[in-house]
Amino acid sequence: MSTRARVRASAVAVFGRDGLGASLRAIAAEAGLTAGRIVQLFGSKEELRRECDEHVFGVIREAKRDAMVRAHGSATTLEHLAMIDEYVPYVAYVARSVQAGGEQARAFIDHMVEDALDYVGDAVAAGTLLPSRDERARVRYLTESSLGHLALRLSFDAPQSAEELRSSMRAHIDAIMLPALELYTQGFLVDRRMLDAYLLYVGDPPESEQAASA
Repeated sequence: MSTRARVRASAVAVFGRDGLGASLRAIAAEAGLTAGRIVQLFGSKEELRRECDEHVFGVIREAKRDAMVRAHGSATTLEHLAMIDEYVPYVAYVARSVQAGGEQARAFIDHMVEDALDYVGDAVAAGTLLPSRDERARVRYLTESSLGHLALRLSFDAPQSAEELRSSMRAHIDAIMLPALELYTQGFLVDRRMLDAYLLYVGDPPESEQAASA
């Protein structure tokens, strides 16, 4: 990697492990450089954070698109499970960004929602995901739910090292994978009565009634 890419990777790892308040010195130690050299490369810690954000967005966007659109299936799922450790720094970075709260966290989540709208739309078009009556609302719900779960995991475990972080993220994946896949593939409610009642409440007739009146 170039020096700039090495610093960025180190920053993602340190921010994910220690939180966004981590110092430039901690990042420099991880990268094998001085804090002054990092300032020379990026100008400021804020600019380094901005580049980390863009890099993490890109990695997650491509991983999601690959899983949902390009090679959907059981083999792809197993490949991604085998690569979990490679994604740990990025997942932890996302969780820490959410934990930070405030306007920065809001903007971070909004960016992830916009990215998700793009690849979810492609997956719906490819026939690997079911469509939604309100795709933006669905994507925001799923994004905020998954990010909230991640932030809670790091709050509970508070990893103090890279190894503890990997262990925490692995435990998180192991804990959520079965229930998440069951919910996403089999559903939760045995019928659609609650959905139909809600659609009537908001003035949108259920699909079954629309078909009956057609």
